[in-house]
Amino acid sequence: MQYNRHKNRQFAIQILYTVEQNSTSLASAVEQVFSGKFEKSDEAIAFANYTMLKLEEIDNLIETHLTNYHLSRLNSVDRAILRLATAEMLENKTPDGIIINEALELTREFSDTGDNKAVRFNNSVLDAIKTDLRK
Repeated sequence: MQYNRHKNRQFAIQILYTVEQNSTSLASAVEQVFSGKFEKSDEAIAFANYTMLKLEEIDNLIETHLTNYHLSRLNSVDRAILRLATAEMLENKTPDGIIINEALELTREFSDTGDNKAVRFNNSVLDAIKTDLRK
């Protein structure tokens, strides 16, 4: 089945979250996320795989652009969203504005409590990363 890019990003976030929360392999996380409920998405798996392959570089980029904060203090959902968006910016196949808007939408869906603090925080981090990568 073909999913739209938003749904693929949702799945990728779930895969990345599962890897971290369960201290499991990417393959195991994929099996858990798609266990009987959904047909596997090659695009979501590719998003998550690319993110995991570049994880050290991604985490360094995020950490560099956190002000008075550390990556380890972020909740796992926001960490997964920031990692996926940063990976997409590194890959440079999709315009940064689309990547950031999609990340903010995912933040609203999965992390924000209605006060928009998580959205503003993730937006400022991703905007700083974008500026750094495109200079």
